[in-house]
Amino acid sequence: MGIKVLLIAFIGFGGGITVGSGLVALITVLGIVPRLMQLSKTYRYIRGYELSIILGAVIGGWMNLRNASIGFPAFFLVPIGLFTGIFVGMLAAALTEVLNVLPILAKRVGFGEKIIIILMAIVLGKISGSLFHWMYYINH
Repeated sequence: MGIKVLLIAFIGFGGGITVGSGLVALITVLGIVPRLMQLSKTYRYIRGYELSIILGAVIGGWMNLRNASIGFPAFFLVPIGLFTGIFVGMLAAALTEVLNVLPILAKRVGFGEKIIIILMAIVLGKISGSLFHWMYYINH
């Protein structure tokens, strides 16, 4: 029994190292965090970005393994959700900016001058989809 547990622990640790290394390589090679800081003009908070990514991955992974949940009062959940959404949205925006997805899409569709319309469609679609999910699926 002890050998099986050690083997499973070793495989799990190796898998975690592999996935974590892939995530760090993706974030590093694409330059997501520097681009996010450039877009938001928050260069002085680089340690905060690094710490939030590391702690978010570690704490999120640990809580997922433990099937843990945190019970906050409703008035705490609104700002937490708002700041989480802002961070994830800005991280996604930095990723799409680094990959030049929007300019390529605008050129292919023929909306080169009207890229703000594409941006607003993406933002409004994400907001309405999230609201629909939370209002319909979560309450039913």
